[in-house]
Amino acid sequence: MAPFPPLKAVRYFESAARHLSFSKAAEELNVTHSAISHQIKALEEWIGQALFERTGRALRLTEAGRQFLPPVRSAFRQLTDAAQDLRQANRGGPLTVSVLPSLASKWLVPRLFDFRSKHPEIEVRISATDRVEQIGQGGIDIAVRYGRGRWPGVEAELLLQDDLFPICNPALLNGDPPLREPSDLQHFNLLNDSTWEAARFDFWHQWLAQAGVTGLELKGGFSFNYSNLLVQAAIDGLGIALGNTLLAGDDLKAGRLVKPFDITISLDTAYYIVYARDALKRQKIRVFRDWLVEQIAPFRDGGMAADRTG
Repeated sequence: MAPFPPLKAVRYFESAARHLSFSKAAEELNVTHSAISHQIKALEEWIGQALFERTGRALRLTEAGRQFLPPVRSAFRQLTDAAQDLRQANRGGPLTVSVLPSLASKWLVPRLFDFRSKHPEIEVRISATDRVEQIGQGGIDIAVRYGRGRWPGVEAELLLQDDLFPICNPALLNGDPPLREPSDLQHFNLLNDSTWEAARFDFWHQWLAQAGVTGLELKGGFSFNYSNLLVQAAIDGLGIALGNTLLAGDDLKAGRLVKPFDITISLDTAYYIVYARDALKRQKIRVFRDWLVEQIAPFRDGGMAADRTG
């Protein structure tokens, strides 16, 4: 006996088992009803057991058929995935990156010139959205997501842990009133991200507790649904915001923003590089992932200017 069952017959079996109909399997595979019957019979002879039984006009799997179906489906799925990987490994076309709009605006897009200079052969398309797009299907090759790193069916690699600290225009440090101590925050408009969970000033109260200050009356000013708008409002002197290293880092380095206090709260959320399993076998995805890790290194190593100025 051959070491493998007749593969055409296995394919016909899977279709017939899925539809529980020889006629529908024949239609799907574009063959005749008798061809399905013939292949199923050949497979049953090879196995030595019946795989289907008829009850009236209904077709049912036997116990042997029910036992055989899951590994058949698993094997076909592996074959399909492997074939897709091989097809895509050398496939041209753009690399599509899904990223939050704020992160795209404040961090990723300003760095894409560096990627293009190093890899001019790779066309990059940015899908800036706050929706969780399906990765590995629907045209999305790789993503940078924000959360806790637990998304089903994908690999999530830590890019940068999230942190929060006050940021403001340098002019506010020596204004009227000046910003000298954490308790001085009660005299300023505090800018908020409207997507934050829980109470409006929850993160502000967390930061003040870290700074050893409680009981202040905090003043609201503006709230924004995208963090890049929050950072820009701080640059424009509209108030004081809580920013993080990734979104505010370039503006801190450039002097458009300052950290009035060197006190930071760490969150249990982070930015992650996310891709489908085995996606790094594809060169353009691997190259872009490696470039992201390279770009984040100065932020991980504390290379961001964080000192108070003024």
